[in-house]
Parts: sequence; C-alpha cells; structure tokens
Amino acid sequence: MSTLHHSGQPIERLYTEHCAWLQAWLRSRLGNAWDAADLAHDTYLRILRRETEPDAGDARRYLVQIANGLMIDLFRRRSIEAAYLDALGNLPAGQVPCEETRMLAIEALVELDRILHAMAPKARQAFLLCKVDGLSYREVAQVLAVSVSSVEKYIAAALVACYTSLHGSAA
Repeated sequence: MSTLHHSGQPIERLYTEHCAWLQAWLRSRLGNAWDAADLAHDTYLRILRRETEPDAGDARRYLVQIANGLMIDLFRRRSIEAAYLDALGNLPAGQVPCEETRMLAIEALVELDRILHAMAPKARQAFLLCKVDGLSYREVAQVLAVSVSSVEKYIAAALVACYTSLHGSAA
C-alpha cells in the first residue's frame, strides 16, 4: 500500500484502469447499473479519503474489499429503511411524518445501527434489553447471566458510544 501523491496521478490511473471493471463487478452483484455506479464512485471517494492506493497487483482485490463493505452498508441501510417504512404503514394517515422527517429518522436509525454493531455483543444486548425492552439492570443481569455491575458497565459503555457519535468525543 502506498500513499497517494498530491498530483492525483495514482488515483487517476487506478480509476481509468479499473472503474469499468468495478462497475461491472458491482452490477453483477447488485442487479442494476445505478447502484453499481454509485458504489463504484463511493469506493474511489473512500480511497481518496484514506490517501492510500493499493500496490499494482492488489488493485482489484483492494477495490473489491472496499466495495464489499459499501454493499453491506447499502443492504443494511435498505433493510432499516424498509422496516421503518413498514412501521409507518401501521400509523393513521394523520400521524405519518413528512418526507424530511422520515429521511432524518432513517439517518438516525442507520447511525444507531452503526453504533450498535461497533459495540461488544454483551454491551449491545444489555443496552437493547434495557432501553428497548425496558428491563431493569437486575433483569438484564439475569438474562445475560452476569452481575448487575457488569450490566452497569455495559450500559455506560453503550451510552458513551452514543454520546461520542453525537458529540465527537466523550467528555
């Protein structure tokens, strides 16, 4: 892996040599050209942000690795969006939020999903049992077969992760 030069030459070469191939590869997995083009574009943006380029022999493997992660993100986002819109379908017409509010809610849900998946499994489970299912710390401890103090630590770690995501760093 080498650092990109400020001239843009390495990323330009990577793009011209592999972009069509990457789009075709993505299209075969996604089933449409629009998503493939978007994810190919996002793949190169991610490379630019990292300021690195793959070694010549590893270019396609590197592109696939990044594109796979972006596909997972896309599928996860679509799943969250579908579940949210399905839940909205159960609301009376007068209570359905406007389009802007729906998009903001979906963005918040996607971010919460990202935060939850970055947590240790027991911390995530404790947080969800407590905050979503409404269990007390003692009840969560029984479900997870851990001490109440462990649950307190799990919840604290989860809250710090949420705070950090919202505000940038834990105070």
